[in-house]
Formats: sequence, C-alpha cells, structure tokens
Amino acid sequence: MSLPDVAEGAHQAGADLRVAGKVFSSPAVREGGAAYLKLTPDQQQMLCAAEPKAFAPVPGGWGLRGATWFYPKHADAKTAASALWMAWRNAAPKSC
Repeated sequence: MSLPDVAEGAHQAGADLRVAGKVFSSPAVREGGAAYLKLTPDQQQMLCAAEPKAFAPVPGGWGLRGATWFYPKHADAKTAASALWMAWRNAAPKSC
C-alpha cells in the first residue's frame, strides 16, 4: 500500500510514519508485534468492536483519544490497509 507524502521518522519507541510532520503510525513497536495507530475515538471503537483480536485501545488517556494498538497477525490485508489509511487520513493535510 502506498500513501502519499509519507516520511519515516523516529519517536520515543523507535521508528514511526509521518505525514506533514505528524505521526500516524509506529510499526511493530510493542511486544507481540503490535503497531501504534493514531485513530479517532469513533474509528477506534468501530475497529475494536469488529476485530477485537486485531485492535485494542492504548491504556490510559491516549487510548481515550483514539491511540490504538494494532496486531497485524490477527488481521487480513484489507483490514490492515484500511486501518492504516484511516490513521494517515487523520494526520494528512486536507490538500492530500
């Protein structure tokens, strides 16, 4: 999957993906291969309800704001691509 204007960066936990300088994902940063996705609370709720093995809120305040753990080994390619696109869209400028 190719998303426009994505740059790799570094954050507290290691590598991250950014658009317009904003982090939208940190791939495989957690034990068990979980990646971080920056979703809206509504997106998070929908994905966690639909695929509870693949998505879980990050504990605490960040999770209440949509920060989500994503476990790719529990999702098909279409679900993974859709979730990554949502996170990218949330961070991308309107012009993208």
